[in-house]
Amino acid sequence: MTDNRVPPPFIGDERSMLNSWLDWHRETLAVKCAGLSEEQLRERSVPPSTMSLLGLVRHMAHVERAWFRHVLNDEDVPLLYKTDDPDADFNDVDTASAQEALSTWQAEIEHARKLSVEVSLDAVGKRQRHGQDCSHRWILVHMIEEYARHNGHADLLRERIDGVTGE
Repeated sequence: MTDNRVPPPFIGDERSMLNSWLDWHRETLAVKCAGLSEEQLRERSVPPSTMSLLGLVRHMAHVERAWFRHVLNDEDVPLLYKTDDPDADFNDVDTASAQEALSTWQAEIEHARKLSVEVSLDAVGKRQRHGQDCSHRWILVHMIEEYARHNGHADLLRERIDGVTGE
């Protein structure tokens, strides 16, 4: 497994530290998916879980869009992978295209980066989440937490698929 991630700096201002850690975790998920076939990316963990690496990529594309486009910037774009099944991002991977999901995820990351660079960390999102205002800082910290949690899942999935382990 090739790992070209740039480690976050030990010293830096708050914005660069938050962005570095978020990018580190985004890249970690990419590393966990690298070199696998579409079928391997679809492989589920263990019943009753429907979690797969492809499901994680689809979920994180949805999360990037929801927090940056919807909450932070109030863009009128549909949420990704949402149907009557609230877990469609995880459940509907049997015929989903891995290439499409990876491309969508990367596009959402790039869009989030562009939005984020223009906004103060103290700025409040233009939409509320669960009836609460959210600062840009909170969104960045939450995204780091969200990726960190799911990257733990990705570690286990990757090891189950082909035995590859790594940070």
